[in-house]
Amino acid sequence: MTKRIFFFVMILSGLGLYSCQQNLDESILEAPSVESKIINTKSGSVPDELLVKFDSAPTEDQISAILATDIAGVERLFPSVPGKEKLEKECELDRWYVVKLGEMSDIDAVAQSIAAKTFITAVEYDAYMELASDGVVYPYEGPTVATKAAMSDLGFNDPLLVEQWNYLNLGDMSVASTAYAGGDINIKDTWRDLTCGDPSIIVAVVDEGVEYSHPDLAPNMWVNEAEKSGVAGKDDDGNGYVDDVYGYNFVENTGEINFDRTDNDTGHGTHCAGVIGAVNNNGIGVSSVAGGSGNGDGVRLMSCQIFSGLSGGTVSTISRAVKYAADNGASIISCSFGQPGANYQGDDSYISRNAAEMAAIRYFENTKNNDVLDGGVVIFASGNAGDPYASYPGAINDIICVSAFGPDYLPTYYTNYGPGCNIVAPGGEAYLPPWTSFKAMIISTVPKKEAESGYGYMQGTSMACPHVSGIAALGIAYAKKLGKKFTREEFNTMLVSSANDFDSRLNGTKEYYKMDGSPGSISLGKFMKQMGTGSVDAWIFMMKIEGVPCLTAEMGKKGWVDVSEYFGTSSKNLTYLSVEVSDKDREALGLAADPYMEYGRLYIHPTKMGSGKVTIKAVGGGTVVGGGDVVGGMEITQEVSIISRPFKVNNGGWL
Repeated sequence: MTKRIFFFVMILSGLGLYSCQQNLDESILEAPSVESKIINTKSGSVPDELLVKFDSAPTEDQISAILATDIAGVERLFPSVPGKEKLEKECELDRWYVVKLGEMSDIDAVAQSIAAKTFITAVEYDAYMELASDGVVYPYEGPTVATKAAMSDLGFNDPLLVEQWNYLNLGDMSVASTAYAGGDINIKDTWRDLTCGDPSIIVAVVDEGVEYSHPDLAPNMWVNEAEKSGVAGKDDDGNGYVDDVYGYNFVENTGEINFDRTDNDTGHGTHCAGVIGAVNNNGIGVSSVAGGSGNGDGVRLMSCQIFSGLSGGTVSTISRAVKYAADNGASIISCSFGQPGANYQGDDSYISRNAAEMAAIRYFENTKNNDVLDGGVVIFASGNAGDPYASYPGAINDIICVSAFGPDYLPTYYTNYGPGCNIVAPGGEAYLPPWTSFKAMIISTVPKKEAESGYGYMQGTSMACPHVSGIAALGIAYAKKLGKKFTREEFNTMLVSSANDFDSRLNGTKEYYKMDGSPGSISLGKFMKQMGTGSVDAWIFMMKIEGVPCLTAEMGKKGWVDVSEYFGTSSKNLTYLSVEVSDKDREALGLAADPYMEYGRLYIHPTKMGSGKVTIKAVGGGTVVGGGDVVGGMEITQEVSIISRPFKVNNGGWL
């Protein structure tokens, strides 16, 4: 994918961070200059298109005045949807229009002329963004159909699940000689005990087109039934888009999504979609984070196509795609693209110069599409330039921004890190020693153009992003199952804080191979305290949704877990009645002996990587439980979740 890099100038106005409403200094807006209304430059932008913002929903006379400015046409940037008019107005989407220039028009002159109109508040060049991936697919050509009922202890019969170290990393040195057991997203017990997905939860893949007919994706695709059964060439559901059965192609303005063009379609969108929601336990191909259990219970994937071959990736296509996702039921947008972060001095700088896109994102964040959250969750890749800051818009402080680690449970050589990077997830890394295969990358679904098998390896923060998107989808599904409700801010906070320690690994140097085959190394010290909260953990997130405290124990070692935080500061003086653990949790943790309480600490000896719960019962107010003829205390019960990992963490209470 050709990289498009561009630069901007400052303006005086912008959008608020957490609301669709603007909070502007009215004195500044009394007489804005023409220059201040042009909020960016044409470098790296569409040569024949401008985005313009009116001071209110425009009149016919104002539209006519724009049409008289040496242009070919003008249309709304955001189609209006019945029932959404109030939020559209609050987010000022009714004020944004696209201006199409004539063949001989001078775009700078037209921008100046339009900005001079008193009823215009902003003129924005329609800039390009770039995918957070090198766009290279390494085909998988082995067997993709299961030959036995179960291929791993994860319980699904997808044959390539054994290739997916990102879900269960056993430290297999055929993947990488530095593979690190436990360097994964800790999802197996979430699948086993809690949730595998929910078809009412829709994740919009804002990316290249998704191969909606792929056998491992088709059953989990979002389907617009009104358009599927409707009249071809007609907007049957009245959402402003024609024949949008599986989503929409915003690059070519058609309901026909493409994914295998010879002019540089890479399969990127199909690969990301496969990480989120390829069908689990169907006997073919890969597993995914939220693809269900084989019973039609996976999340649904909506294809919002913003790249097509060498085309697309513009602010206008992205903005329309994000609003479309909100209007058609998506709860999460997974966005593996962005702009270079070095072009901006902070969130306000980006927001003020990318006003149309930010209006769409705020609209999505303020749209409620499920029973759990009051708004939509936005997740971005941090970028692949190896920069010590996240790329925008992922760097904005209320957007979840994901960096990448490899099977060595270390930062990848390409990942962005530092300010703006919130959490880290598996992104894969091709050139780890011994570099005998591409197993250290992420395997997922790809179009047949890229691999005859329909599966291939890719790497990038593009691949890390959908891992977190899938975990977010599982979280909404599990909260729905439990009848829990959260604000978007609460949900984002729980997700970003559901992480394992990462900094304890960041010592010395990391060896890898460069693209030309020569050896290279990077110092790990630069990543210290720069990888967000740590590595995302699906089980911890589900426990936060439950409200169950979660502690980490070191696999293979006897030890004590301090639970005083959950029984009070006098926990060491309590009388403990029992520690109960179910057979399935005992097996998941590989408990070598029965856990017990002593002096306010839980003794436990896990021998397997896994997650499970123990129930601790104690007496509050005496040494026995009162009742009948007995004067005693109250029986108190606390459920605690234990995660067994091969590494010790700094904040798990392991003593």
